[in-house]
Amino acid sequence: MEDSTTLLDGAFWISSGIILCLLVLSGFFSGSETALTAASRGKLRVQADKGSRGATRALRLTEDTERLIGSVLLGNNLVNILAASLATALFTRLFGESGVALATLVMTLLVLIFAEVLPKTYAISNSERAASMVSLPISIVVQVFAPIVTAVRYFVRGVLKIFGVDIDPDSNILAVREEIAGALQLGHSEGVVEKEDRDRILGALDLRERVVEEIMLHRSGIEMIDAGSPPEEILSQCLQSNHTRLPVYRDDPENIIGVIHAKDLLRAMYKLIGGPDGDAAALKNFDVSTVAMKPYFVPETSTLDEQMRQFLRRRTHFALVVDEYGSLQGLITLEDILEEIVGEITDEFDPDGDHMLSPGEDGHYLVDGAMTIRDLNRATDWSLPDEEANTLAGLVIHEAQMIPTAGQVFSFHGFRFEVLARDGNRITQLKIRPL
Repeated sequence: MEDSTTLLDGAFWISSGIILCLLVLSGFFSGSETALTAASRGKLRVQADKGSRGATRALRLTEDTERLIGSVLLGNNLVNILAASLATALFTRLFGESGVALATLVMTLLVLIFAEVLPKTYAISNSERAASMVSLPISIVVQVFAPIVTAVRYFVRGVLKIFGVDIDPDSNILAVREEIAGALQLGHSEGVVEKEDRDRILGALDLRERVVEEIMLHRSGIEMIDAGSPPEEILSQCLQSNHTRLPVYRDDPENIIGVIHAKDLLRAMYKLIGGPDGDAAALKNFDVSTVAMKPYFVPETSTLDEQMRQFLRRRTHFALVVDEYGSLQGLITLEDILEEIVGEITDEFDPDGDHMLSPGEDGHYLVDGAMTIRDLNRATDWSLPDEEANTLAGLVIHEAQMIPTAGQVFSFHGFRFEVLARDGNRITQLKIRPL
């Protein structure tokens, strides 16, 4: 073994200094990787809009995550392997053959603490700030290593393709919608996001995924006006109705000829009789079809997002829903779509406005069979599936594979369903509670 004075010469200190610098670089690469992958693109976008160049560069870097991660990992592995090699040579010179094991132990501790845990802990707790700080040097690293990373990328994809794994270069690890929905659900479970706020935002995000058929009022519940009815009956029906717009049909309820607005009807009748001093007998010549607006039909497969845009574009709030054969299926209003975002909208004319859903003593809920599964889930925070049916009655019929009679009880999806009332083939009332 050489003399200690000879061992601790200039080469020893140079090697030690290089190892120290390589550990610093390793920590930089590790922290940069964590910062750039953990940073919120939304927060970076806000900072970039305020003029932050670092945030702008960080956004540009994270657009191609595969190239970014490849470059950072390449740099990190280079410095780690080089530092381990130099340390092994240095410790072998100092301690002989036992220096290999000692170098492995010392470098493992140094890399773990100062090149992994410490920089990554800081990067996670200050991800957006750290991402902006490292964006410039990492941009240079990405440009320098671009040819090698590109070659490695194609090689890796070729190997994966042999095993039947096809990588889409344009696909994101998480879609934006799923990322927002996941953050809202997590925030709600932790008590940071209120249930109402979560439901509103998720309702707005779901408009593109849901179709008119899911929320429309079924044709069995539509109140209509018969164009052949006497004018006084039409007037009485409009005055007693809770709705301001009513479809008008002639001969057959499937033959919708228009939609009457109560204000238009009253205005036309008032004009026909000649004002407050006029003769009401003139109403005998009144034809409701001359006042009715042209009906607006929409397909039942139209998405709620597109239908809301059509309502706003056409400046109308009311549409009749038809199927692929042109048969009337129901109606939908702009209010129906807005209720999917903000929840139930009631006013003084809503007959159900005062009937809030509340549990009984044993935890059961009495609900209408026509109530949608989505509305019940939102009100109770349950998770009943709505893929096969839109209403609770439809869910029971689908699961039971029959039209149940009053008094029958079913258990599925972790809930107990009791049929309380039935009108013809329709389930009108149910009692539901979790098992």
